[in-house]
Amino acid sequence: MIIRKEKASDCPAIRKVNDLAFGREVEGQLVDALREEGAVILSLVAVEGEEIVGHLLFSPVTIEGEGEKHEVVALAPLAVLPSHQKKGIGKRLTEEGLKQLKEIGIPAVIVFGHPEYYPAFGFLPAREFGLTCEYPEAGDAFMALELEPGWLADKKGLARHHPVFQRFV
Repeated sequence: MIIRKEKASDCPAIRKVNDLAFGREVEGQLVDALREEGAVILSLVAVEGEEIVGHLLFSPVTIEGEGEKHEVVALAPLAVLPSHQKKGIGKRLTEEGLKQLKEIGIPAVIVFGHPEYYPAFGFLPAREFGLTCEYPEAGDAFMALELEPGWLADKKGLARHHPVFQRFV
C-alpha cells in the first residue's frame, strides 16, 4: 500500500470511499464541495494495487479571538473502505498527513472525531487550549493538536471551518 497526494483522476474513487465508509453521501459531497471552492490544504489517498482504499482531507480553519484571526487546518474526513477497515490504513493516512502538514509549516490541526481514536496521534480536547467551536454539541469530539508545540497557548477563541461545511451540518 502507498500513501500519496490525490490526483484529479482520483475524484470518483475518493467519492466512493467516503460514501461507503460513512454509509451516506454527505462526506463525499463535502469533499467535492471543498475541492470546488479551492479549500483543500492537503488530500491524501491510500492505494492498494490499483484501488484507492482510503482518503484523508485537510481544509482551512480560522481561530477568531481577542481581535485576531489565526489560520490552522481541520482534519475531515478520514475514510477507509469498509472492507479495509481495522488494518491500520487510517492510522497511516493520519500519520503521513500530520507529517506533511508539519513540513509545510501548519502550526495546529483540529478535528471532530472519536475521542478514543485521535488522542493516539496527540490530539487533546480543544477546550484544553481555550478553543470553542461553532458546533457546541461536539463536546469531547472537538479536539486539537499542536504541530508547533506551544503555538495554541495564546490563540484562544472560536474555531470556524470553511463556510462550505455549513451546507453539510
